[in-house]
Amino acid sequence: MCGRYVSTRRPQDLVDLFDVTRWDSDLVLDPSWNVAPTDDVWSVLERVERDTGEVTRQLRPLRWGLVPSWAKSLSVGAKMINARVETVAEKPAYRRAFAKRRCLLPADGFYEWQAVAATETTKARKQPYFISPEDGQAMALAGLYEFWRAPDVADDAPGTWWTTCTIITTEATDAAGRVHPRMPLAIAPADWSAWLDPAHEDPGELRALLTAPAAGHLDARAVSTAVNSVRNNGPHLLDEVTDAPSDG
Repeated sequence: MCGRYVSTRRPQDLVDLFDVTRWDSDLVLDPSWNVAPTDDVWSVLERVERDTGEVTRQLRPLRWGLVPSWAKSLSVGAKMINARVETVAEKPAYRRAFAKRRCLLPADGFYEWQAVAATETTKARKQPYFISPEDGQAMALAGLYEFWRAPDVADDAPGTWWTTCTIITTEATDAAGRVHPRMPLAIAPADWSAWLDPAHEDPGELRALLTAPAAGHLDARAVSTAVNSVRNNGPHLLDEVTDAPSDG
């Protein structure tokens, strides 16, 4: 799974990187070294403007944890932070979004936890690792988004409409695979337009666009268990620790 990640790039930098054509500069998200489920996160998506029919590429915040349009409560999103690539095109919660509402979620890297067996002197535990591209470039995680209307809320009241997202995951390989059996999928820059295009609905062609982040060229380093708490944030969370167990 992908349950925490890092996103620290400025929105202005994301606008340039992803060739965004529409962004409300009044919308601000703080950089985060510990993005957690239900947080607001930056996304890149394309929408057809109702008035002009023009397709615009937008940078906008979404709530992490997808809530299907038919859900009765916003709380279900906390359980739907990831969508498995093996079933994303068929499961009722994701199939409409996979066909029509895809997005990119910019990330510096992501965290996974490796189970560490107990010894005679220590208890069983989970060691966190920060996994990121070897070259330090940004990742464009493959995401889906949905619109959800809160029941029993007036049309003009705050909190009537929510836009939420999920990250598509697959079996992990290489550096990520040594830590955890699942990892997020990404979209290569050459395929951003095809992935975001709301008119592109062929499931087979869309699946073919999904790749390992950084083409599998990932670095994994052990970090402090401070990341385990959502209350902790800051660049110190990426500091490597030297007392972690080795891969082999």
